[in-house]
Amino acid sequence: MPLQNRSPRTRQCTVLLVVIMVLILTIVAVLAAVLLANGTKETSMQLLQWKGRGTTKNLQEVILGRCYNYITTVNPELRDKDCQKIWETMQKAFIYKNPCNITTEDYQPLLDLATHPIPCNKSLFWSKTNDLVHRYTKTNHNFLTLEDTLLGYMADGVSWCGNPSSPGINYESCPKWSECESNPSSVYWKMASKMFAEEACGVVQVMLNGSIEAGAFRSNSIFGSVEIFNLDPDKVSTVQIWLMQNIGGPPSESCTGRSITRLKSILEERNLRVSCEDNYRPVQLLQCASDPDHADCRLCTNSVQ
Repeated sequence: MPLQNRSPRTRQCTVLLVVIMVLILTIVAVLAAVLLANGTKETSMQLLQWKGRGTTKNLQEVILGRCYNYITTVNPELRDKDCQKIWETMQKAFIYKNPCNITTEDYQPLLDLATHPIPCNKSLFWSKTNDLVHRYTKTNHNFLTLEDTLLGYMADGVSWCGNPSSPGINYESCPKWSECESNPSSVYWKMASKMFAEEACGVVQVMLNGSIEAGAFRSNSIFGSVEIFNLDPDKVSTVQIWLMQNIGGPPSESCTGRSITRLKSILEERNLRVSCEDNYRPVQLLQCASDPDHADCRLCTNSVQ
């Protein structure tokens, strides 16, 4: 029956029904939009999952605190460094970025701000001797490791990485070096190591672990793949190798060993003079603090009567 032939009551009911249906459709559309938005938001808030530990809690405070301590007490000659700007530049290098896509360009502004000269004859490189080498530099201030520079001091033992979605930093997990090569820590330490090697001059030292069965020198280490190739033969006169073995442990390699011979060859091909000493005595005495009665720790030997 045409609408104009219906009774007024019928027409009113029809209009009311249409209005109700429109309202219902509108409500359904709004709810669908809200649910979709929430679902998208939840998806965007998901953090990428990695095998390494997440960003250090209170990272900003840690970096700023170390920076201020370094330029005021460790090396006051750097008092003009801007720690706030250093932190902001460091954060920009990784925040809201996929932690497997970090580049050297991301960190270059930071290195430009934080790099400083290294005095000649004080550079001490190391590989697989982390604890021993830093115990030594704490007692002998004539040498500096990378961790004794501003870049190394700020980041030593700290973890950090970004995440493409909010909040931009992943505090739950970060990539291990084995998961992806271009992660924030790997790129940072390789660039800092390159800088440290480029700044070296005079006689430089390297402390290696002679108790590793696989060999003291490893070409895939940062020292073996980055630092030795960035030593400047025009600035570095000699590379002194200190090959340290565990007190009481079987020596796996000496200065005439295969990996040390390979290291010497690489350095000599780069026109660098090389010397090597097994168990450099000042460092060995530091090792003896934990086992002073061991035969290797005796200052004198009894002469034959």
